Amino acid sequence: MEVKLIDKNDLDMRLIVEGVDVPLMNALRRIMVAEVPSMAIDEVVVIENSSLLHDEILSHRLGLIPLKTDLDSYNLPEECPCHSEFGCNLCRASLTLDAEATDGVKTVYSGDLIPENPEIRPVSDGIPIVKLAPGQRIRLEAYARLGKGVNHAKWQPVSLCAYMYLPRVKIDESRCNACGKCVKACPKRVLVKVGDKIETRNLTDCILCQDCVNACPSGRQAIETAWDEDVFIFNVESTGTLPVERILLEGLKVIDKKINDFLNQVTEDAT
Repeated sequence: MEVKLIDKNDLDMRLIVEGVDVPLMNALRRIMVAEVPSMAIDEVVVIENSSLLHDEILSHRLGLIPLKTDLDSYNLPEECPCHSEFGCNLCRASLTLDAEATDGVKTVYSGDLIPENPEIRPVSDGIPIVKLAPGQRIRLEAYARLGKGVNHAKWQPVSLCAYMYLPRVKIDESRCNACGKCVKACPKRVLVKVGDKIETRNLTDCILCQDCVNACPSGRQAIETAWDEDVFIFNVESTGTLPVERILLEGLKVIDKKINDFLNQVTEDAT
């Protein structure tokens, strides 16, 4: 297997993975979505709520706010030594909210949540939670825990995790007269005209829409599009809870553990 990094920033990463098959790529994708843990608000104690939103709706909104996650300092609740349904400082982080509208309408944002641990805080301070009319107030305590997307979407660390075959565009120079119609038709600007030839650029941007093939003058059939079945473009986008490279590494750890557990089980059954 060969992996090539195309581009990466704090939230997005795009790779070319060669020498693997669809089952492995799909297994990695599903694990990154469903089994890589992240932090989310799981329990809310409402002390005062005079807003128009019911406690349940307010709690639901809080649960969907992405939180920065520290996988090295916190345990999954089911793996924590405390074995308590209330949790401890090794498996639970608390945040408080105390907001009141006085002079006019006040919008309460995720930045108004005060974390006990500064490392476990909302990814963005600008997520609106609720609007308060004059005289309305909200006071509550929220408790965040590690969880997995297989249990609830709020624990999914990725907003995008997808793969596709690497496109292949072949131009038959014996049939192509470089009229340039395919270049104008390509929505991703993958085709460019260089002198009296048509060449390809940035094949990873190709979406195999066939517009270039359809734009080619009738009967010439100078362009052929296909894909490599053992080369994939892998796109990962983090919600901000974890760095995108950490999500990938944690996903690979889960796959490795599952394989080892399977081999151990087979060995035990065989003996």
